[in-house]
Amino acid sequence: MTAPAVDVGAALRPRAVHRVAVEGAPAVLGEAGRARVVAAHATLQRLVAERRRIYGVTTGYGPLACHPVLPEQAARLQRSLVHHLATGVGRPLGEPAVRAIMTARAASLARGYSGVGLPVIEQLLACLNRGLHPVVPEMGTVGASGDLTPLAHVALALQGEGEMTVDGQRFPADVALAAAGLAPLCLGHKEGLALVNGTSAMTGIAALNAVRAARLADCALVAAVAQAEVFGGRREAWDPRFGLARPHRGQREVHERLGRLAADAPRLRGYALQPPVLDERGRVGDLLPRGELPQDPYTTRCVPQLFGAVRDLLRFHARTVTTELRSASDNPLVFPDEEALLHGGNFYGQHVAFASDGLALAVAKVAVWAERALARLADRARNDGLPAFLHGGDDGLDSGFMGAQVTATALVAELRSRATPASIQSIPTNADNQDVVTLGTIAARKAAEALDLAWTVVAIHAMALAQAMEQRAAKGGDGFGAASRRLARVVRRVHPPLGRDRALSPEIARVAAALEARAWCPAEVPLTHA
Repeated sequence: MTAPAVDVGAALRPRAVHRVAVEGAPAVLGEAGRARVVAAHATLQRLVAERRRIYGVTTGYGPLACHPVLPEQAARLQRSLVHHLATGVGRPLGEPAVRAIMTARAASLARGYSGVGLPVIEQLLACLNRGLHPVVPEMGTVGASGDLTPLAHVALALQGEGEMTVDGQRFPADVALAAAGLAPLCLGHKEGLALVNGTSAMTGIAALNAVRAARLADCALVAAVAQAEVFGGRREAWDPRFGLARPHRGQREVHERLGRLAADAPRLRGYALQPPVLDERGRVGDLLPRGELPQDPYTTRCVPQLFGAVRDLLRFHARTVTTELRSASDNPLVFPDEEALLHGGNFYGQHVAFASDGLALAVAKVAVWAERALARLADRARNDGLPAFLHGGDDGLDSGFMGAQVTATALVAELRSRATPASIQSIPTNADNQDVVTLGTIAARKAAEALDLAWTVVAIHAMALAQAMEQRAAKGGDGFGAASRRLARVVRRVHPPLGRDRALSPEIARVAAALEARAWCPAEVPLTHA
């Protein structure tokens, strides 16, 4: 069945971008969006006919904007802009990222402030819906006057220049367009500028990050319940009254979710105040008897506080990206109702830059938690009777998850080494016209790379949890709750129990992909705006 279409002229959320970019939903422009685009385009044409001075339409670009350009030179001016900006370097962005960028750019143009003609948006949507993806190098944008460089590679391909991928294979763009029955796009007044002059590269990538991060946090929370069950953890620290005493929204939500996930977890211990210790005369004694620790380690006890803070930061990121998806982010902007045209800086990507750097910190913290939880499972001195490194073979001959734990530790070190924010690394450029820049696309890419690493760490932890659950079950006692069993089933579909040692690299990748593809708590309210 064909997935329901996404109207890029509607009020998009990151989930809608993910549907188009990853799940292949068709993208369309509804009647309301088409009307806005037509009105703004007509207004711009009238202003050009009146010989108004309009940046990038009747002038040059950047520090060269003092030079006038005749209206009849529009096509050359727009082509020259795309050509001189198509200077990206590095590896090509993946097709999902490119599709997200194209969706975000179409959504921005569909707000009806850019002045482009309908054919520009229709070409973007036609390429999306027919699986034609411009080859976009990952590096080269400072995210200040928009994502000029990556968006220029998109615009270049729409004109039949550069390259496109179709089903993962690269072709000259004109060949790919012709095979799909599409003609190269001819750019009119401001249309090259409107395609490249916006935040859509950082916003498209950030939209995918929002969905991936929400799934990561949900999956790790399920793993936290399984971890607590393996160790016979206490429910006490997850009591929702802690959220009343410290009413951060995310913490309250995690308390509530933990209550549902752990409702049928028989291995978790209940709680109550211990009765007073009485002496031989029935009086309250002076000393408490020596006993076990009354509290669990922080990997269990502080789950509501840790994941609550993560959840609040994810919400901030998703809300910021949602607003950006519903924005016009180029320059100048056309206001048809007032017959006005304003020069400004909506292309400046600071909001998304800050949000992406914040998201990367939250993602790294989830990975830190998973690695520490894994370390407790693997350590024979702390894992409450489980085999060393959860091996399933012979002591000394088989090392179980020893190597996988080292990999998880290395990935956390990678995350920490990349944690310096990009959004503060401003370097002036463009003859000091862009004298302060945002580097928002670098921040969004860093967050995407952090998610890749974090999903791998969470996958290794989940593999170890499945092994530990089975080793506990083999010794008898109560079973595990439904949420923990669901996690183990997903792992076991692609990762058999570990008996004698074997190479785990391919299985780690398969588990990470299987975990990310799943909605862990489908019946529960997702993150706001995500």
